[in-house]
Amino acid sequence: MRNFRITVDGTPYEVSVEELDVVAPSGASPAPAPAPAQRPSPPTAAPVAPAGPPPVAATAGSPDDVPSPLAGTVVSVDVTVGQHVTQNQQLIVLEAMKMNTYITAPRDGRVTAINVAAGTAVAEGQPLLSIG
Repeated sequence: MRNFRITVDGTPYEVSVEELDVVAPSGASPAPAPAPAQRPSPPTAAPVAPAGPPPVAATAGSPDDVPSPLAGTVVSVDVTVGQHVTQNQQLIVLEAMKMNTYITAPRDGRVTAINVAAGTAVAEGQPLLSIG
């Protein structure tokens, strides 16, 4: 049995792991029965800060921007700059947790900028494109 301390989202936990593929030396007694699982102990020290700053959701910069409704990956961009779009027309497909989300035009207008491409990871609220 080996004991480890792991930290998940800044909260440390103590866990015991049983090694199954360990060969005992000859003449050794069998391993004792495993102890019952331990409940997470309260933090004894200050949580360790993450390596970088926490992710912050981007916000739309102008009223013309179409923000991402969720964090995900761009699967396809279905319009081009200069293209006229109508309300509810499909603009972009995002994938998050193996599900596609279809981003549609909130109003009629012309696409003035596209800020992402297929394969781009986006944050919630990040401007995907602009409709002027």
